[in-house]
Amino acid sequence: MQLESVVTCPNCGSKRTEHLPENECLYFYICTSCAAHLRPNAGDCCVFCSFGDVRCPSMQNVGSGRAE
Repeated sequence: MQLESVVTCPNCGSKRTEHLPENECLYFYICTSCAAHLRPNAGDCCVFCSFGDVRCPSMQNVGSGRAE
């Protein structure tokens, strides 16, 4: 399981590596570059699934057949 994801702001294109929380979803994220408030896209559970290069641990488990 990967526990870091590079979040890319759709507003300014800024990228930042963030630690993935293992037991919760992150519904809100504030870009450190432009202060945009990000929320998951429709159908995604968290900002990592929408804007990260690695999906959250819950979705990584679903993809591996180890749904929690």
